[in-house]
Amino acid sequence: MQQSSGEPAPYPHESSAHDQSRPQARGTAEETSMRGTDGPSVRNARGARGKSGAQPARKTDPNTAPDTSTGIGTGIDTDIGTATDIGTGTGIDADTGTETDAGTETGAETGATPPGAAGPHAITPHAVPLTEGALAIHGTRDTDHDGRPASQPTIGSIAAHRPHAVGVPPVPELEPDIDADLDAYEAQDGDELPQGRFLDRERSWLAFNERVLELAEDPATPLLERANFLAIFASNLDEFFMVRVAGLKRRIHTGVATRSASGLQPREVLELIWHRTRELMARHAACYQTDVGPALADEGIHLVRWRELTEKEQERLTALFKQQIFPVLTPLAVDPAHPFPYISGLSLNLAVVVRNPISGHDHFARVKVPPLLNRFLEASPQRYVPLEDVIAAHLEDLFPGMDVLAHHMFRVTRNEDLEVEEDDTENLLQALEKELMRRRFGPPVRLEVEETIAPYVRDLLVRELKVSEAEVYPLPGPLDLTGLFGIGALDRPELKYRKFVAGTHRDLAEVESASAPDIFAALRERDVLLHHPYDSFSTSVQAFLEQAAGDPDVLAIKQTLYRTSGDSPIVDALIDAAEAGKQVLVLVELKARFDEQANIKWARKLEEAGCHVVYGLVGLKTHCKLSLVVRQEGEALVRYSHVGTGNYHPKTARLYEDLGLLTANTDVGADLSDLFNRLSGYSLIEDYRRLLVAPKSLRDGLIKRIAKEVANHRAGRPAYVRIKVNSMVDEAIIDALYRASRAGVTVDVWVRGICALRPGVAGLSENIRVRSVLGRFLEHSRVFIFGNGGEPEVWLGSADMMHRNLDRRIEALVSIIDPAHRASLDRLLETGTKDSTASWHLGPSGDWTRHAVDADDRSLRNVQEMLIDARRRRRGSTAT
Repeated sequence: MQQSSGEPAPYPHESSAHDQSRPQARGTAEETSMRGTDGPSVRNARGARGKSGAQPARKTDPNTAPDTSTGIGTGIDTDIGTATDIGTGTGIDADTGTETDAGTETGAETGATPPGAAGPHAITPHAVPLTEGALAIHGTRDTDHDGRPASQPTIGSIAAHRPHAVGVPPVPELEPDIDADLDAYEAQDGDELPQGRFLDRERSWLAFNERVLELAEDPATPLLERANFLAIFASNLDEFFMVRVAGLKRRIHTGVATRSASGLQPREVLELIWHRTRELMARHAACYQTDVGPALADEGIHLVRWRELTEKEQERLTALFKQQIFPVLTPLAVDPAHPFPYISGLSLNLAVVVRNPISGHDHFARVKVPPLLNRFLEASPQRYVPLEDVIAAHLEDLFPGMDVLAHHMFRVTRNEDLEVEEDDTENLLQALEKELMRRRFGPPVRLEVEETIAPYVRDLLVRELKVSEAEVYPLPGPLDLTGLFGIGALDRPELKYRKFVAGTHRDLAEVESASAPDIFAALRERDVLLHHPYDSFSTSVQAFLEQAAGDPDVLAIKQTLYRTSGDSPIVDALIDAAEAGKQVLVLVELKARFDEQANIKWARKLEEAGCHVVYGLVGLKTHCKLSLVVRQEGEALVRYSHVGTGNYHPKTARLYEDLGLLTANTDVGADLSDLFNRLSGYSLIEDYRRLLVAPKSLRDGLIKRIAKEVANHRAGRPAYVRIKVNSMVDEAIIDALYRASRAGVTVDVWVRGICALRPGVAGLSENIRVRSVLGRFLEHSRVFIFGNGGEPEVWLGSADMMHRNLDRRIEALVSIIDPAHRASLDRLLETGTKDSTASWHLGPSGDWTRHAVDADDRSLRNVQEMLIDARRRRRGSTAT
């Protein structure tokens, strides 16, 4: 149930970009009890983000909203051969999202001017009347400047990712990607392809998040999963504003007004976003107020406001407030001696108006809702009240002797994208740490307020935060529904997806005995194709590295780390290996969005243990998922390899759908050795045996293979293209697919998030179908299949079809040569794109239409549930 956009962050999800107060946006809510042993607890429990299933057929507007966080998907095909063959793989242990806290505000509320806060728009001292001139604000500061470029707008849908916070487990990478770089299309247009052939990227992302919202609106989705999807939608949208909207504002501010591939100017895209997000946020709030909230009450889970509590419940929470909440609160006054306080991104705040009974003057103050406390407090069994309601009911305790006239909730979203300039002499780690500090003080890009807010308080916030009226979003309370992750984590299994425990992949289970399985022995027999979360991550990839760390015959381990969990067994295995004297090279990508701080931490920990830690190539993110083990076997050195589509993240592996290849193949091992040497040393090698590597060979390699299918079709040989990705934006790839369609080649695209390709256009793309599957798991794998004249050519790896992946990242695809593995992946993609599979269909205008039932109103098959059932049958069990 992670739906995230981009590499997702987001079913994001991985430290979150959110304030610590916000739950992580990925995956199903996990084991969080909102109730203490002898009274309501206020400490935030960790939860995870949930995913849901299908909903009735409905058509979505092309301007719809983003999906981000979690891997949502539904849909499955009935004729896919043997169900048990569809996905080979290993399973699962997944933590979604990153565990960094980009929204903390250490020192932000002390009154000290934050780094970079002053600037051309710094506020000069002035008085701001609150009520008839009674309140004065002086010496306020402004942090509004410098937006950051957003990725090139091209329509499609985006999936989510990603930010999450303390209090809920990370959300599966929501990364259908909210990349902030906007590149102009540089591919060769050719003179035969029409203008207007690309959909707008931002609208497509919004359409993706609307699909997430549809799962929350669907009565067929288990109730607590619906609550999770509401939280995922909110988390995804937060990240969208922090990165994409911030990037558009930066382009406008700096005068970079180049039209996107869809033909829109940045200002036009921004206005479209403001309009569409307002509609979607209203729909989101209505879903909670009139649908999910009442349905929870029907099931005995009551989300109530303070005024609805009994006297006994209020007394209980008052005692709790005095003991555990009041000591944490810091009221901040605004007057000539106290400038308007810095408001941290994604924090929930009370704007309070008080009157001095002696002077008769009215004053403004701000109280931040502590992010480390549970968002919903249990007033009595199964009755929960928002934390902000409890604080609001006791404002007299915070302002003794003053008359509290009014209070209103508000929330600010800030630009939190990174901008790190690299050069050959710079210490990247230190530069990134400085930029992380600056990011906390990025300019506001959205102000959410209660719809009942007093006009003069709203005006004051708009003026002091320097946002435009278009950036103000009045909403019914409660604000920030990411707090529903805590509700989704309640222990009510009958209101969730049925339990599924991943098993050991059958090719690895065969070598299990009373002792630990020998992964190396299994790989000497055959390659193992893993499909998470249906196959266990902990008994495959994790076991592979743990065995290597403890094996005296292993001489070296080389590993990429893009995102991993806070208590990562992967990191522990690498440290154990280094301490045992093995040569360990770890390539840590410091700039993994919203995981930067966590990755800095792990880089230092690994270095201290004796690992060789490198940060990749200047100007390029290392996004490939690679692991290489070198082992002494007799007189020879044998290389064992893993190439995957997902992160080495045991927690998200339970929520993200991913593929991986474990192999002892000498060509793959030699390729990984060459690539690691390039990443850690000096090498100009670009040609590999079984890899396609970005930024040099991956795009061209795929385009050549698409062109080859055109030649095969013209020659009367079997020809088709099947692609499964998170995002389809790259114009050169899309143009190659258009040309293939024009030549008569059948093209099927399975995309979770953004898609800029227009399918079904007469004379251009009538042979192209685009499908999207969202549901319980976040669809995160990337697969490329070419008919190849009857001998299918199959590739899998880390790359999405986006500029950032193909031009500014190290990405790797590996060719699959085992005939059974190729056939299995071909069936999987064929199933996911069939009309008999529950999914969303993309139309030529950018509309997404949900197909969950057939003409006789019977539910279409769900591909994720089908794969779960296949694994259960394989293990001879239907119980779990």
